[in-house]
Amino acid sequence: MTDLTLLRELTGEAHRWLRQQAWPRWLEHGIDRNAGGFHEHLSLDQCACAADYRRLRVVTRQIIAFSAAAAAAVLGAAEAVRMGCQFLRSRAKLPEGGYAWRFNLLGLPVNFTRDLYDHAFVLLAWSNAAPWLPPGEALAEALEVDHFLQTQLRHPAGGYAESLPGSEPRRQNPHMHLLEAYLHAAEHLGDPRFCDRAEELVELFLGRLFQPKEGALPEFFDDDLAPLRAGGRFMAEPGHHAEWIWLLTWYRGLAARFDLTVPDLLDDVINALTKFLRQEACYTPNGALVDEVWSNGSLRQGTARLWPQTERLKSAVLSPDAKPLELITALAVVKTFIAGAPSGLWHERWTPDHGFLAVPAAASSLYHLTGGILLADRAMSPIGVPTSWVPKVSF
Repeated sequence: MTDLTLLRELTGEAHRWLRQQAWPRWLEHGIDRNAGGFHEHLSLDQCACAADYRRLRVVTRQIIAFSAAAAAAVLGAAEAVRMGCQFLRSRAKLPEGGYAWRFNLLGLPVNFTRDLYDHAFVLLAWSNAAPWLPPGEALAEALEVDHFLQTQLRHPAGGYAESLPGSEPRRQNPHMHLLEAYLHAAEHLGDPRFCDRAEELVELFLGRLFQPKEGALPEFFDDDLAPLRAGGRFMAEPGHHAEWIWLLTWYRGLAARFDLTVPDLLDDVINALTKFLRQEACYTPNGALVDEVWSNGSLRQGTARLWPQTERLKSAVLSPDAKPLELITALAVVKTFIAGAPSGLWHERWTPDHGFLAVPAAASSLYHLTGGILLADRAMSPIGVPTSWVPKVSF
């Protein structure tokens, strides 16, 4: 069997699992239809949720995942998208602007913090939901989110503040997902303001967040966006390096279509991120990408969560010199997190001492699995769920 044949088999198997097991499982068991909300997790033994709260993050991520399922004509997915959007409109949106952060099981806000990370996903949710809503509704809601971000969360030192009320340290992670949201909105909602925001975030990443000396990306920054260091080094998450490879490649692919500026450094930084992921990041004995390393490549946290494996899968597709064997390895690792779990569920974390932990499957991980598997499937075949942010790859 050739590498390409094996690769097509693995991507097809992953896509079938997503469509026939994961999406239907979460549509059946992951929704509280009486309260109009989404469960935080599903236990591996009883497929039940023990959480006594709901998060804005899960509402938005389930809208995104179920939008992809609706595009694949999965039964009940479009209705779930509309239910999630109704939650955003009627439960989460605040009169003074922005969206509440946490809710009780009745859907009533219990924490009114307006969090940048979660607002990135609000914007991304409205953009993904557009095909399943009345014409113009998603654009109007997305522009309202953008107005809140620009008027309430802009930071004087560059980028955006973490939240209202404020918090520290500052992080690259919310800016990363905000770029994702603006790219999707630019491509699917059509307002030129979204292109402008995406350009600004790419410039922020290249000029302030990415550290060329180490060829790596810190997670945490002080109020002036200087990296937080310990003994001259900073903590880095390899999974986020993989996500930035995907986002910067996506940005470059949209540049000509939307007249976006392509900085001279863009390709060099994509190559540096790829090099860090391949040479400096650490891997577990079963080949999984570890959660945390230091900027010099030494291990900081030897556990391996599911989500970095799905982001590594994206980067394996989009690396400048993408190779079938690299993608095969990434797919095989994702498969190990799914194998042995009940149908449509997965293992969240691997540890050196205990292997895969018997903890519930987090609803928020369905977003990562959906994005990674669809990108790999679309790269290998013109047939599959439409995801326009996936460039065609030829090995």
